[in-house]
Amino acid sequence: MLYALIGVLILLIQIFIWVIIGQAILSWLIAFNVINTQSDGVRQFLYWLDRVTEPVYRPIRRFMPDFGGIDFSPIVVILLMYLVIGLLQRLQLQTLAY
Repeated sequence: MLYALIGVLILLIQIFIWVIIGQAILSWLIAFNVINTQSDGVRQFLYWLDRVTEPVYRPIRRFMPDFGGIDFSPIVVILLMYLVIGLLQRLQLQTLAY
């Protein structure tokens, strides 16, 4: 039971990592005017991405220095999530041994 729960948690974290990567790619495409933000669908999707990721970025941004126009908080969040995944996988292996 715990093994499956940890597996689902790892999967959710991996999905969230892909959401962060997608947001980063979209922000670059918007910065280079590849994607038009005048479309309501695009605007609503970007708004949804911001609402999902901003609560995770906010604590990281408080502690990071200002690097000008470059935001390193997604990279820090992804690295921390991979650390959590590693810890969860160790826990998952321990529960499998019992």
